[in-house]
This record gives sequence, C-alpha cells and structure tokens, in this order.
Amino acid sequence: MTTLTRTPSDHDLLALALRLAREAADIINVIRARGFVTQTKSDRSPVTEADEAAEAHIVAALRREAPGIPVIAEEEVAAGRMTEAGESYWLVDPLDGTREFAAGRDDFTVNIGLVRGDRAVLGAMALPAYGQFYEGGVGLGARRHDGAGVHDIHVRTPPAEGLAVLASRHYGDDPRLKAFLDGSTIASLGNIGSAVKFVRVAEGVADLYPRLGPTMEWDTAAPQAIVEAAGGEIVTEDHAPLRYGKPGWKNPPFVCRGATRR
Repeated sequence: MTTLTRTPSDHDLLALALRLAREAADIINVIRARGFVTQTKSDRSPVTEADEAAEAHIVAALRREAPGIPVIAEEEVAAGRMTEAGESYWLVDPLDGTREFAAGRDDFTVNIGLVRGDRAVLGAMALPAYGQFYEGGVGLGARRHDGAGVHDIHVRTPPAEGLAVLASRHYGDDPRLKAFLDGSTIASLGNIGSAVKFVRVAEGVADLYPRLGPTMEWDTAAPQAIVEAAGGEIVTEDHAPLRYGKPGWKNPPFVCRGATRR
C-alpha cells in the first residue's frame, strides 16, 4: 500500500481505519483458532499474542500510510514507548476485551479512532467473532458492514416499555449502577464485556450504557465517533461531552446513550 502523498480527507482516513480494523480482525481470528498464551501486564491486565500482533499491524500501517498523524496505541504505552500527540492523532486499542477473548467469549473488538483537538472525529471498529465492522464520523454517517452488506445505523428512541441497558460484565455488581438507574423504567439489563456495548447503542439494539468504572481513551475514541455519527452521545457526570488528551489518557465515568424520548 502506498503512502498518501496528498493531505488525506476524512473519507480517506476512515477508509484506512476500516481496512486496518478488518485486517486486524483476521489476525486475531487466526491466533484464536490455533491457540495462545495469556500473560499479565504490570497493571495486572491481561495481554495475548493477538493484542500484540494486531497492534503491530495497525500501527505500522498507520505510520506508513498516513505519516503525518501520530499514533498512540495501548500496548506501546504499556511498554513505555510514548508518542507525542499532535493536533490530530490516532488512538488504537488493538483488542478491547482481552479478558473476554482469553476466556473464549465473543465480545471483543478492534478500535481505531482519530482525535482532532480534544474530540473523537472518526472511528472504525471490528467485532472479529461476529464478522461485523463499524465505521462513522463527523459528517460521515455511521454504518455496519457484515455478511449481508453495508447498512446505515442510527440510535433509536427508547420504546414505551423502558430502556434496554447494557453494563460491563466486570462491573455488573457495582452499587453505583443500581443508584444511577434508580427511577428509570428498565425493560432489560444485560452484562457484556468490551466496546461491543457502544455499537449496540449506535445501531439501536440498546438505549443506554453507563460506564462507572475506569476506561482509557483508546477504549472509547472509535466507539464515541461511531455513536455520535449515529445520533447518540457520550457524556460525563457533569453532562459535558467526553473529550480527549487528558492526563494519562484516563477517562472519567461516562454515559453512552441513544436518542431520548420526547
């Protein structure tokens, strides 16, 4: 693949991110099929060969094909390899939901997001186990690619019977979640891992995803761009949009929601 010699448009950058998310998904699925070893990083989070191989592929291609845009990637940061962010930069989580992946479950993703200023402006995601791929961005709309083709996606207005809520599998018993939902009409509450929850809101399968535990910016940049392009929002406890470039790349608690009932 040749380097982009002109200034790439957001359409170009989104197409690049989507292609690399697809290629990373193929790498992950191959490693999953043949087996792998799970190790523990210094922060006690798990990492596998699939995380490292997917990240190496994505990062090398982004730096080769869009060399003017810095790349901040989870495993590089964990290894102490720091890249200075510019006005625009990529945030890459090569395998979000490593615990799910290592446990043999299907809810894990590849996330490639572009930040401009302090805003996530476009993103691509792969759900390797489902054969689903998502893309979206400011002024670009949001779409799902799967075996049946390409589909525009939109958040939904919550039905009269109540909200479909998704929460983290690993924070499902958090008492803050019960307090947050108290007073709302809840039709269903499901617990799944990884950034899959964001795209289920974006495509109108779920209405609300409160995240009250810790996350990092590479976990959320691509999903946020897709959710917002589909008509939803991700806001912090003070109702401000989730922004980027924070110290240590750490996010505060936030809420991902679709449309609100009028």
